Amino acid sequence: MAGVGLQEIVTALGGELTGEASAANAVRIDRIGPLEGATPSTITFLSSPRLRPLLGASQAGCVIVAPDLRDVAAARGAAIVTPDPYLYFARLTQWWVARAREPVAAGVHASAIVEGSARLGAGVSIGALVVIEAGVTVGDGAVIGAHGYVGRDARIGAGTRLAARVTLGERCVIGARGVVHSGVVIGADGFGFAPAEGRWEKIEQLGAVRIGDDVEIGANTCIDRGALGDTVIEDGVKLDNLIQIGHNVRIGAHSALAGCVGVAGSAIIGKHCTVGGAGMVLGHLELADHVHISAGSLVTRSIRKPGQYTGVFPIDDNAAWEKNAATLRQLHALRDRLRTLEKASPDKNATGTA
Repeated sequence: MAGVGLQEIVTALGGELTGEASAANAVRIDRIGPLEGATPSTITFLSSPRLRPLLGASQAGCVIVAPDLRDVAAARGAAIVTPDPYLYFARLTQWWVARAREPVAAGVHASAIVEGSARLGAGVSIGALVVIEAGVTVGDGAVIGAHGYVGRDARIGAGTRLAARVTLGERCVIGARGVVHSGVVIGADGFGFAPAEGRWEKIEQLGAVRIGDDVEIGANTCIDRGALGDTVIEDGVKLDNLIQIGHNVRIGAHSALAGCVGVAGSAIIGKHCTVGGAGMVLGHLELADHVHISAGSLVTRSIRKPGQYTGVFPIDDNAAWEKNAATLRQLHALRDRLRTLEKASPDKNATGTA
């Protein structure tokens, strides 16, 4: 993309442009980058206090900073001052990509198969070797990438983008302005089997998947259809790569799950929750709104109060870990022994209650 002036950025996104006026007007930006290694044509941002020592030495043409760094940033050159530099950076990337990205051509590729009863909105783009089954509805401006599959009676909202090799199963729904990355499967059967005389009898999964507006789903994530009711992903949810969402799960609006998270069947996650990478939520549990699960944690009980929760045993060298694990196995017996000692003690106030 050709270089842009700082005033053009501020006009589009707001903020206060500071620094020497002549220098600020002369700066042309051709990339967004980090503080370290920035060039005079780079715009960068500073949101973490630990990176503040890098500010003075950075060669960046412009730095996005918070109001408390206005004077420090202006002393080194051009700066854009905004209450939340990280949010400004996010919006800058969106603006940058919108300018640079080649527009997707509307139309249906000659190799695509679109059943006659499917309804395609204005300006949709259907890529090579896509299959769209009967009864599908595709909203205005939606994009379905090459090798995509959309099952019977599924619905795709306006402006939603499905990358190459996305599967949207029968009767499944995704709302407007969604982004679904390659390899995602929405609407595979949930994991339902009944034991019968030493074998497993399949339980047909009769529900679907309902996904709201402004949802982003990372590559190779799988969202299973419900067994009876639907699996539900509410508005604004963000799912990273390689996530497994079991049947009949419900995830509340604007929650975010990092890579390799697993959510077992019928779990309910509230609004504005987060689950760190490789976190696991067992089935039929409920997390209240604003619950935050640390990376690698296993949630084994419902959590009714907002807050940060961690269930990770610290890593250690193997010999020390085995000793600690052996001690943990004895905790129940040690508790019983302590209670026995308390009852036998002549001075019951000498020890606390276990």
